[in-house]
Amino acid sequence: MPAVPRTLLLSALLLLSPRPEELAEGCSCAPAHPQQLICDSALVIRAKISSEKVVPASDDPLDTHKMIRYEIKQIKMFKGFEKLKDVQYVYTPFDSSLCGVKLEANNKKQYLLTGQILSDGKVLIHLCNYIEPWDDLSLSQKKSLNQRYQMGCGCKITTCYMVPCSITTPNECLWTDWLIERKLYGHQAKHYACIKRSDGTCSWYRGGPPPEKEFIDISEP
Repeated sequence: MPAVPRTLLLSALLLLSPRPEELAEGCSCAPAHPQQLICDSALVIRAKISSEKVVPASDDPLDTHKMIRYEIKQIKMFKGFEKLKDVQYVYTPFDSSLCGVKLEANNKKQYLLTGQILSDGKVLIHLCNYIEPWDDLSLSQKKSLNQRYQMGCGCKITTCYMVPCSITTPNECLWTDWLIERKLYGHQAKHYACIKRSDGTCSWYRGGPPPEKEFIDISEP
């Protein structure tokens, strides 16, 4: 298989870096709720990693950059059906400074993988995507992958770092894990989804049956 063009790789990374100049020194990603990362990804799958291989980042013989090509066994696809039916390989930068992802290629550990689909059909993953061992996800997160997260892709999730922190638009949910637990991926990230209601407003919903009336006020999570 031809290697991923480095220009496409760098373009994708630049789009996801809060300050592009930081790419030269190290990987930097803006904090985002898991739902937002799912919504921003073109592909969301559950998979095992069968093997890995270091490949050139481009066809240019003078280009010394490398990528890791992971061969995967796809278990389930949650998003990306319209572009790909089955994913055999995913690519990530070899260098951690370019947000390369290190995965266990033992054909045992399962992962939730999210990423971008390049114009040539290859899948690019990196540290700014939502990539987690499947067993580390909460039951609510696993259920939300089917539909619930995507039901809230029209909502805006704002990270609260300090008070006051208030809603500025009706379709906004405030992510307060940092304020309450002093960590980003706390209880709210693991158990809540921001869902758009019939009146166009958005509110946090706790995992369970499909959302109807069981919404909570933004100040409660």
